Amino acid sequence: MPNTTVLAGTFSPIYPKGDELVIGTIAFLIIFTIFWKKLLPSIKKTLDERTDAIEGGMERAKEAQAAAAALQEEYQRNLTEARHQAAKITQDAREQGAAIVAQMRGEGQEQRDNLVAGGRTQLDADAAATRAALKGDLGSLAIQLASKIVGESLEDEARQRGTVDRFLSELEAKADAASGSNTAAAAKAGA
Repeated sequence: MPNTTVLAGTFSPIYPKGDELVIGTIAFLIIFTIFWKKLLPSIKKTLDERTDAIEGGMERAKEAQAAAAALQEEYQRNLTEARHQAAKITQDAREQGAAIVAQMRGEGQEQRDNLVAGGRTQLDADAAATRAALKGDLGSLAIQLASKIVGESLEDEARQRGTVDRFLSELEAKADAASGSNTAAAAKAGA
């Protein structure tokens, strides 16, 4: 018998009885075996799944982050390319606008030159017509005046023409001399 001191009528809960110790050990081994065989693999499987999920989640997060970085880089490239294309389109539009403006200026200049030339032609024609009309009127007035001064009739047509032509030549020479001196005076004033 082991060295246990049992007082008369007293039972110590610290020291179990032998049969309780054997039954408790067998029950513990049965529960431990069930725990080891059934429950522990489930727990281990659940823990492994959670570990895989966490590690896989971290791996997927890294992959997603890498994919996002690649997408952002591609976006930046596309944005840069779009900006270059927009700048090129803007430059082309400016060049086309400048070409259109130059073309329109050229056409406007040509139309203006045509209008000026047409106006000059018309003015020259009007001046010639006016000179001819004035020459005729001036000739008849000169003949009338000369008839009154000379006192004889200048009705002979050949004589009239000669007299009118001589008179008009003298007037043109005086007019040319006057315009030449005005032109020279204007040139001196401009210098």
